[in-house]
Amino acid sequence: MARPMLGLVPDHRTQDINVLKINGISVVFDGFSALSEVNVEVRRNTVHFFIGPNGAGKTTLLDIICAKTKPTSGTVYFYPKSRSPVRLTGMKEHSIVNEGVARKFQVPSVFVNLTVLENMILSLKGHKGVLDSIFHRPENDDFDDIDRILERVDLRERKQVKAGSLAHGEKQWLEIAMQLVQKPEIIMLDEPAAGMGKPETEKTGEILREIKKTCTVIVVEHDMEFVKQAADTVTVLHEGKVLAEGAIDDVLADQTVQAVYLGRGGGEPPQTNVN
Repeated sequence: MARPMLGLVPDHRTQDINVLKINGISVVFDGFSALSEVNVEVRRNTVHFFIGPNGAGKTTLLDIICAKTKPTSGTVYFYPKSRSPVRLTGMKEHSIVNEGVARKFQVPSVFVNLTVLENMILSLKGHKGVLDSIFHRPENDDFDDIDRILERVDLRERKQVKAGSLAHGEKQWLEIAMQLVQKPEIIMLDEPAAGMGKPETEKTGEILREIKKTCTVIVVEHDMEFVKQAADTVTVLHEGKVLAEGAIDDVLADQTVQAVYLGRGGGEPPQTNVN
């Protein structure tokens, strides 16, 4: 179990509003500054996007949150809704997952020879491995939870279908559902709309808006139409620093943001491929 933050008196007003606080994060790789003094607060039950040009530090920041990468300096604090605040920095990856911070990577990692339902059963929180999951009989409440989550991602009617036969977008939605069944308070998604057509992208945006009712969503993305559809808050990173933050319309109207994306003042960031 993670230890509460030491030497820090939690501000319960912050805990009521924010679920994550990124405090002074810097990362240096062999003399290259990937992130520099990044400060971001993520509000509870929102969809928070990180966008920016290639090399801006977006994925590195997600790596810091989930402990895949260690920061050179700075700290990440997690504010669970009904527990003491937790300092994520310094924890192991699996411990952070157990605390309620989940991450889905860009490429779906589902078990293609198993059904949608079997994939969900394998993901139930508390199972320690594949064999344990196979020999563990889920409770009725588990099946109820699975049905509710599959309904949210529009896969309930597909639960007996093998995951390998799902369309690309459906595989992405299944993996999101596999994270949700573990009941995280935060789910981090790395380019969830990548490779999707417009209908699937729009459906993914609807799913994120639904998910945020019970789970804060953090997204790294480069499809600006998708960002416009789903974002509550957008943080723009550039050369490892926070360039701008706010509502999507305000961010897109910012002349500095426009200059970074287009290399000149005025205009709007490209609609796609601006990662």
